[in-house]
Amino acid sequence: MQLEIRPDPAEVGRARRWARSRLAGSGIAADESLAETLILLVSELVTNAVVHTGCPAVLRLSLPGAAVESATVRLEVADTSTRAPVPRCADDDATGGRGLALVDGLADRWGWTREGAGKRIWCELDRCGRPRESAAVAYGGGLSAYEGLAFEAV
Repeated sequence: MQLEIRPDPAEVGRARRWARSRLAGSGIAADESLAETLILLVSELVTNAVVHTGCPAVLRLSLPGAAVESATVRLEVADTSTRAPVPRCADDDATGGRGLALVDGLADRWGWTREGAGKRIWCELDRCGRPRESAAVAYGGGLSAYEGLAFEAV
């Protein structure tokens, strides 16, 4: 499944809504911690593509079927920018710069590859791996660098 993303910040909310709509058919409940984490990762990777590249992008989701309980969920964002993703160390007062650190903290695996004239950033979540906190708990309490940040409900 894939969604084309325009280089517009409003696309981040559209990407989250699209990803949520795809979860139901995969057997991942909306209130499951995996779903919360996946939507947060969609938001971070699409935001990075929209804000830092100024190029159109493609969001891809690989979700297991409803009967598969131990599969891996894969999220990819491909864009036409040659600019490599660079994790940053954000100050406590900074309003941005934590996206890739968040991806690193929540995904089971992540990385990026050059692809044609652009790149693909990907992350994977194991559906039935180690027990994981919900994204909201990990973001606000477990990862102290992210405390005090608010999410916009879209």
